[in-house]
Amino acid sequence: MPIEKEWKYRESGDPATVRQLSSELGVDPVLAELLVQRGVCTFEQARSFFRPNLDDLHDPFLMADMDKAVERVHQAVVSQEKILVYGDYDVDGTTAVSLVYSFLHRLTRQVDFYIPERYDEGYGVSYKGIDWASENGFKLIITLDCGIKANEKVEYARERGIDMIICDHHLPENELPKAVAVLDPKREDCNYPFDDLSGCGVGFKLVQAYSVRYGIPFETLIPLMDLLVVSIASDLVSVTDENRILAHFGLKQLNSNPREGLLAMIQLSGLEPNHLTIDDIVFKIGPRINAAGRMESGRIAVELLTASNAAEAIRIGTEINEHNNERKNIDRRITQEALEMVRSGNCLSSDNATIVYNPLWHKGVVGIVASRLVEAFYKPTIVFTKSQGGLVTGSARSVHGFDLYDAIESCADLLENFGGHLYAAGLTLKEENIPAFCERIEKAISGTIIPEMQTPVVEIDASLNFSQITPKFLRILKQFQPFGPGNHAPVFRTDNVYDNGMGRKVGAEGGHLKLELIQESHPYHHISSIAFNMADFYDSIKAGNPIDVCYSIVENYYRGTANTQLRIKDIHEREELV
Repeated sequence: MPIEKEWKYRESGDPATVRQLSSELGVDPVLAELLVQRGVCTFEQARSFFRPNLDDLHDPFLMADMDKAVERVHQAVVSQEKILVYGDYDVDGTTAVSLVYSFLHRLTRQVDFYIPERYDEGYGVSYKGIDWASENGFKLIITLDCGIKANEKVEYARERGIDMIICDHHLPENELPKAVAVLDPKREDCNYPFDDLSGCGVGFKLVQAYSVRYGIPFETLIPLMDLLVVSIASDLVSVTDENRILAHFGLKQLNSNPREGLLAMIQLSGLEPNHLTIDDIVFKIGPRINAAGRMESGRIAVELLTASNAAEAIRIGTEINEHNNERKNIDRRITQEALEMVRSGNCLSSDNATIVYNPLWHKGVVGIVASRLVEAFYKPTIVFTKSQGGLVTGSARSVHGFDLYDAIESCADLLENFGGHLYAAGLTLKEENIPAFCERIEKAISGTIIPEMQTPVVEIDASLNFSQITPKFLRILKQFQPFGPGNHAPVFRTDNVYDNGMGRKVGAEGGHLKLELIQESHPYHHISSIAFNMADFYDSIKAGNPIDVCYSIVENYYRGTANTQLRIKDIHEREELV
């Protein structure tokens, strides 16, 4: 059976405010409650929330160093200096590089891009990349989604006659790199009104600022927004404030007129054109783009995203899709091996943390495998494999509320290097240090983790009767999109429901449930539902036993037909019928 989850209701909004908003907008009180939970408490705020407007984007020149960045780029353009657009190999990095490269390519042919090799150069700016730029006569490097900690690399480039502009969104250290300009809304001295842009978002603000300064119509930037929404969705930045506007118009572009490379990904993913959502990016498009950097090279992802014709895009997209299929096969095999290790006791740890090691595992998927193990055992997890130079590399993933990065930092003396944040981190160490590290990290976790962090929680927004799910309710709920961190897809709870007898197991191995649910108190209102990885409940549900469910409501498109569907998050069994 799946791990039992605790159901908790989110904090309710002020009842008087909810009632007033419900009345002013003429909407179901549940929808008004959802708005108030999001800080939308007045008619005017609701209008802004439901009608994102490009005029509400922030002035890009509010970002520290933006003037310097724009002038240095312009100098390079008019002087025909060679410009190198440099970015990380993940989705955010490759979309950012594609966006800035596409923009600059309209202004100058003296521009190229560089994506470091994941297993040769590692994350961020590399000496190898700077050497390549120097050997090929580049005078300006623009970094995207990386570089905020590249102090020594910036100096190395300067010594070779190369200026650098840093565009990043990660937390800087106390001393900023001495680049020509450092664009990062998380700089302490930066007064930009919104600090949760994606790396691609920072790149967009640079091209927006350049366009403002040199009279390029904003309308010419709109075709770049399909890249923006892919980065926002894949990098899990908050879908609030400026990101909500950018994601809204990015989805419009992705659905109405996507670039050739993204259209190829849409087709190869089997998605319905014109009906794409953030979920489609997160689960279908993003992983395919990421697979390029995991299995081959992030460079081909940029080649895809900047492809100028359909044939070229399909050719590259097919190659990337094959890499993704290979990644899924390797991921599936390694996950099964890791699960068996833990269940048989052949792991390094399974007490407060799940730690497994196999020197033969593919480095590109250990992060995915760590996430799968968290789902299975709900403990902080580290998956190790062999790396270059006889070292061992690991990917760490945490559970909600537990700062795994802090625990790893307490073992820093045993590590060669490490980095990351609260819930995800990477680390490298010598193989002989593994036993001492496991012992130390176990103690660190056991001393700080609390019982509340050891049980997965489903956060519920509101209770709902099936009879409330009307066409008007669904039409307004749809306008809450795009969903993501800070504007999550609402989760509802309905009690005492049962299947109408048509329920069945689905999926390649019958691991999912397709149900037609009816609420006991509203027997004439049934609704299609899908419950992923919950086939263990099948026999009880098939026997007619009632259940309580929590779920999100989605619009499921198949061959041009839209159907409302409940996506079940969790099931609680009620007392069996006698």
